[in-house]
Amino acid sequence: MFAVFHRAKATLCLTVFMALTACAATYQNHGYVPTDSELAELIVGVDSRATVDDLVGAPTSSGLLGGGDYYYVRSRVRSFGMFRPEVIDRQILAISFDDTDTIANIERFGLEDGKFVALSRRVTDSSVVGNGFWRQILGNFGNINPAEFF
Repeated sequence: MFAVFHRAKATLCLTVFMALTACAATYQNHGYVPTDSELAELIVGVDSRATVDDLVGAPTSSGLLGGGDYYYVRSRVRSFGMFRPEVIDRQILAISFDDTDTIANIERFGLEDGKFVALSRRVTDSSVVGNGFWRQILGNFGNINPAEFF
Protein backbone atom coordinates (compact mmCIF):
# COMPACT_ATOMS: atom_id res chain seq x y z
CA MET A 1 0.00 0.00 0.00
CA PHE A 2 2.83 2.40 0.88
CA ALA A 3 4.62 1.63 -2.45
CA VAL A 4 1.50 2.50 -4.46
CA PHE A 5 1.13 5.82 -2.61
CA HIS A 6 4.85 6.59 -3.14
CA ARG A 7 4.60 5.78 -6.87
CA ALA A 8 1.47 7.96 -7.29
CA LYS A 9 3.18 10.83 -5.47
CA ALA A 10 6.28 10.52 -7.67
CA THR A 11 4.14 10.43 -10.83
CA LEU A 12 2.22 13.51 -9.72
CA CYS A 13 5.45 15.40 -8.96
CA LEU A 14 6.91 14.44 -12.34
CA THR A 15 3.75 15.55 -14.15
CA VAL A 16 3.70 18.93 -12.36
CA PHE A 17 7.42 19.43 -13.08
CA MET A 18 6.95 18.66 -16.79
CA ALA A 19 3.95 21.01 -17.00
CA LEU A 20 5.91 23.85 -15.41
CA THR A 21 8.96 23.39 -17.65
CA ALA A 22 6.78 23.24 -20.76
CA CYS A 23 5.58 26.77 -20.00
CA ALA A 24 9.06 28.25 -19.62
CA ALA A 25 9.80 31.19 -21.89
CA THR A 26 12.05 30.58 -24.89
CA TYR A 27 14.03 33.31 -26.63
CA GLN A 28 15.06 33.58 -30.27
CA ASN A 29 17.63 36.02 -31.62
CA HIS A 30 17.49 37.13 -35.24
CA GLY A 31 19.80 39.37 -37.21
CA TYR A 32 23.04 41.24 -36.57
CA VAL A 33 23.91 44.77 -35.50
CA PRO A 34 27.55 45.90 -35.21
CA THR A 35 28.80 46.77 -31.74
CA ASP A 36 29.77 50.28 -30.63
CA SER A 37 33.46 49.34 -30.70
CA GLU A 38 33.15 48.31 -34.36
CA LEU A 39 31.30 51.54 -35.18
CA ALA A 40 33.98 53.61 -33.41
CA GLU A 41 36.37 52.69 -36.23
CA LEU A 42 34.08 54.39 -38.79
CA ILE A 43 34.43 58.15 -39.27
CA VAL A 44 31.44 60.10 -40.61
CA GLY A 45 32.37 62.20 -43.64
CA VAL A 46 35.65 60.31 -44.22
CA ASP A 47 35.02 56.58 -44.62
CA SER A 48 33.29 55.15 -47.66
CA ARG A 49 30.89 52.31 -48.40
CA ALA A 50 33.84 50.01 -49.15
CA THR A 51 35.31 50.75 -45.71
CA VAL A 52 32.01 49.83 -44.05
CA ASP A 53 31.95 46.58 -46.04
CA ASP A 54 35.48 45.74 -44.89
CA LEU A 55 35.18 46.71 -41.21
CA VAL A 56 31.60 45.82 -40.35
CA GLY A 57 30.33 43.77 -43.28
CA ALA A 58 27.56 44.39 -45.74
CA PRO A 59 24.03 44.12 -44.30
CA THR A 60 21.38 41.75 -45.49
CA SER A 61 19.15 44.62 -46.60
CA SER A 62 20.26 47.87 -48.12
CA GLY A 63 18.05 50.68 -49.37
CA LEU A 64 15.36 50.23 -51.97
CA LEU A 65 17.74 49.63 -54.82
CA GLY A 66 21.40 48.74 -55.09
CA GLY A 67 23.63 51.50 -53.75
CA GLY A 68 21.16 52.61 -51.05
CA ASP A 69 21.70 53.14 -47.34
CA TYR A 70 22.66 50.24 -45.06
CA TYR A 71 20.25 48.86 -42.45
CA TYR A 72 21.30 46.32 -39.82
CA VAL A 73 18.45 44.79 -37.82
CA ARG A 74 18.52 42.58 -34.71
CA SER A 75 15.43 41.30 -32.90
CA ARG A 76 14.89 39.26 -29.75
CA VAL A 77 11.57 37.40 -29.56
CA ARG A 78 10.11 35.75 -26.45
CA SER A 79 7.70 32.83 -26.77
CA PHE A 80 5.84 31.78 -23.67
CA GLY A 81 3.60 28.73 -23.71
CA MET A 82 0.54 29.10 -25.90
CA PHE A 83 0.74 32.89 -26.12
CA ARG A 84 1.69 34.84 -29.24
CA PRO A 85 5.45 35.47 -29.61
CA GLU A 86 6.41 38.97 -28.47
CA VAL A 87 9.26 41.14 -29.75
CA ILE A 88 11.00 42.30 -26.57
CA ASP A 89 14.00 44.02 -28.16
CA ARG A 90 14.70 45.36 -31.62
CA GLN A 91 17.71 47.41 -32.68
CA ILE A 92 18.08 49.03 -36.07
CA LEU A 93 21.35 50.59 -37.19
CA ALA A 94 21.09 52.88 -40.22
CA ILE A 95 24.21 54.00 -42.06
CA SER A 96 23.40 56.58 -44.72
CA PHE A 97 25.69 57.64 -47.53
CA ASP A 98 25.93 60.81 -49.60
CA ASP A 99 26.27 61.05 -53.40
CA THR A 100 30.00 60.16 -53.28
CA ASP A 101 29.39 56.99 -51.20
CA THR A 102 30.89 58.62 -48.10
CA ILE A 103 29.21 58.01 -44.73
CA ALA A 104 26.76 60.87 -44.08
CA ASN A 105 25.19 59.63 -40.83
CA ILE A 106 25.10 56.67 -38.43
CA GLU A 107 21.90 56.26 -36.40
CA ARG A 108 20.70 53.60 -33.96
CA PHE A 109 17.01 53.02 -33.23
CA GLY A 110 15.18 50.74 -30.81
CA LEU A 111 11.65 49.87 -29.75
CA GLU A 112 11.74 52.68 -27.18
CA ASP A 113 12.32 55.31 -29.91
CA GLY A 114 8.82 55.24 -31.27
CA LYS A 115 6.04 53.16 -32.60
CA PHE A 116 6.42 49.55 -33.70
CA VAL A 117 7.47 49.12 -37.33
CA ALA A 118 6.68 45.84 -39.05
CA LEU A 119 9.73 44.61 -40.92
CA SER A 120 7.78 42.57 -43.40
CA ARG A 121 4.20 42.49 -44.50
CA ARG A 122 3.02 39.59 -46.57
CA VAL A 123 -0.12 40.92 -48.16
CA THR A 124 -1.17 39.75 -51.58
CA ASP A 125 -3.89 41.63 -53.40
CA SER A 126 -6.24 39.12 -54.99
CA SER A 127 -8.07 40.18 -58.11
CA VAL A 128 -10.65 37.39 -57.72
CA VAL A 129 -12.33 38.69 -54.56
CA GLY A 130 -16.11 38.57 -54.90
CA ASN A 131 -16.04 36.34 -57.99
CA GLY A 132 -17.34 32.80 -57.70
CA PHE A 133 -15.79 29.79 -59.38
CA TRP A 134 -18.10 29.78 -62.44
CA ARG A 135 -17.82 33.55 -62.92
CA GLN A 136 -14.02 33.19 -63.08
CA ILE A 137 -14.22 30.31 -65.58
CA LEU A 138 -16.81 31.93 -67.84
CA GLY A 139 -15.16 35.35 -67.59
CA ASN A 140 -12.10 34.04 -69.45
CA PHE A 141 -14.01 33.19 -72.66
CA GLY A 142 -14.07 36.80 -73.81
CA ASN A 143 -10.34 37.18 -73.23
CA ILE A 144 -9.23 34.63 -75.84
CA ASN A 145 -7.40 36.07 -78.83
CA PRO A 146 -7.22 33.58 -81.75
CA ALA A 147 -4.05 35.30 -83.07
CA GLU A 148 -2.13 34.06 -80.01
CA PHE A 149 -2.56 30.43 -81.11
CA PHE A 150 -0.62 30.87 -84.38
